[in-house]
Amino acid sequence: MWPFVVEDLSSVLPLYALGTATSLPACPATNPLEWTNYDCNVTLYGYSIGFSMFAVIAFTVSVFAFELMLDLRQRFVLSSDEQPTKLYSVVGAIDASDPTKKSNLKSEIMAKFVSSQAYGLDKINFSVFSQFYGLIEGCGFMLLGAYPYLWKMASDLGLKLGWTEADEIKVSCLFFVLMTLCGEATGLPLSIYSTFFLEKKHGFNKTTPQLFVKDKIQSLVLTFLIGSPVLALLLYIVKSTGKLFYLYAWALMFVFSVTMMTIYPAFIMPIFNKFDPLPEGELKSSIEALASSINYPLTKLFIIDGSKRSSHSNAFMFGFGKNKRIVLFDTLMKQVTNDEILSILGHELGHWALSHTLVNFVVTQLYFGAAFFGYGLCLNTNYLYSAFGFDRDSIPTLVSLILFMFYFWAPLDKVISFLLTINTRMAEFSADRYSIGLGMKTLQSGLTKIHIENLGSMKSDKWYSTYHYSHPPLAERLEAMAVEEMAFNYKKK
Repeated sequence: MWPFVVEDLSSVLPLYALGTATSLPACPATNPLEWTNYDCNVTLYGYSIGFSMFAVIAFTVSVFAFELMLDLRQRFVLSSDEQPTKLYSVVGAIDASDPTKKSNLKSEIMAKFVSSQAYGLDKINFSVFSQFYGLIEGCGFMLLGAYPYLWKMASDLGLKLGWTEADEIKVSCLFFVLMTLCGEATGLPLSIYSTFFLEKKHGFNKTTPQLFVKDKIQSLVLTFLIGSPVLALLLYIVKSTGKLFYLYAWALMFVFSVTMMTIYPAFIMPIFNKFDPLPEGELKSSIEALASSINYPLTKLFIIDGSKRSSHSNAFMFGFGKNKRIVLFDTLMKQVTNDEILSILGHELGHWALSHTLVNFVVTQLYFGAAFFGYGLCLNTNYLYSAFGFDRDSIPTLVSLILFMFYFWAPLDKVISFLLTINTRMAEFSADRYSIGLGMKTLQSGLTKIHIENLGSMKSDKWYSTYHYSHPPLAERLEAMAVEEMAFNYKKK
């Protein structure tokens, strides 16, 4: 008999099976924190499901309700006609400090207020729908037994290919492909709406249907070509290296992360975008001088054709060791002056100089290590996974890994993500201070112009921004920069 195959479809559909998938006792009608055994069934609206699935659904719904509350608070702010007077005041001060007296950012940001509110409102409405869609999809995936169903499909394909019981890793790679295709199919309507309706409505989308399809196909091919071998090696490590497998798995993810940091921008991104060298001239010379002044090992400067997909702007740095590169979006070049580009790059270089990039990398690696260690603790707790429709005596390794990472690790993941969001906001303030400390005098105006052009939010709910924003709200950021500039100018005197 082929391992892990479920012959009776009803046994992989928890709701359809009406609780017959597992023959477990009912969970005690007491406080779950007082239980000594969680290997039991919970009755939910007449259906009997394992406690682990019940706990996952309860947590998923709770997170949805909390985030919905935050979205509705932000929606109320975006629906209000009340003007962001604090932001206007801060931007007006930027105009007043312009020695050329040509800056008129306050008038520009006031003119964009209605458009910004409309864009933000459409995005928050889309977010609410997307989260509800995700909740239904996620719970349906669990309750209707999609995981064992897709595993059975992968196993059947394996049988047709002549694979034996020893080929679980091959079947797992097929399962990975089916899972990815399934997720892509269910998410496609949202992706199409976001690109061709929401972004187009507000003048940002430049992606053609042909380019959209091409991007999807290329992304899937790269996912399978890169992901499948790494997944196969990870599963081999889990299955063959004993109780300390998490150390080897952690090492694998470290090597993979470093490799991707090197090859992704150099070889994969050019598949999707055209990278042209920044032309010789004043801007290139100024950027090279800025990098040299802080010993940043800059080797190349590029302009990327981001405008072929969107009119949103950006800039980023990449590279490993002494081979660093800076990339400017062509849209950014049209939105700000050369001096403002230098100020923005001063901010980005601040992340490098202040070791924010290194800290983020270290934290990511520690996260992977902790996650794999946690998975090791739960690896043989088969009742956690059997509640999702699998035979508890033969849980596929990939399935247990996916269920752990997606669901059982989720509570801790939410806490870690929130803490990282707070840390990232603090790092943004620090990088702003660094840019100002380099003598950059146009960071405020540059960031304001980008905010205007991208219809960034001019008002935000405090709870919503605290939970979601990786960057501080514009008014707070500009105020902090004004204080830093005053302090910097005072020190110069």
